[in-house]
Amino acid sequence: MSELSHINEDGEAQMVDVSRKPATLRIAKASGYISIAPDVIKLIRAHQMKKGDVVIVAKIAGIQAAKRTSDLIPLCHPLPQTHVEIECKIEKNGIAISAISKTTGPTGVEMEALTAVSVCALTLYDMCKAADPAMEIGSIHLDEKTGGKAPYKRDV
Repeated sequence: MSELSHINEDGEAQMVDVSRKPATLRIAKASGYISIAPDVIKLIRAHQMKKGDVVIVAKIAGIQAAKRTSDLIPLCHPLPQTHVEIECKIEKNGIAISAISKTTGPTGVEMEALTAVSVCALTLYDMCKAADPAMEIGSIHLDEKTGGKAPYKRDV
């Protein structure tokens, strides 16, 4: 018997059956960072990037991604997002990204929050790559989750 919930007794991948789990409010928070050259950060702050307001576009991409997570990750359950919020804090050498995903359902929304951060960062990269192809995306992680049997809060 496997201890991994996505693996059956025969060692095959499976979608976890959550049909008997109660629907509860589930919240997940994730964050990440994209390093960007200071001269490009100045252009972003001044809304002078050739592709427009890169932060707004990246936030919308992150929200869209959270809603489509089960289309991207094969064994993820499709979950109705009751709220997705993305914050992009522009710093001297990059942008700190955080996402909150909420649903009322039988399983958590960690993957949705992580996907939102990832796609937000990738969109920032895409929109700024001509100005700084050396950008680096990293430190994407789950900060907190609530609402299920195993709440989690990252120790920092």
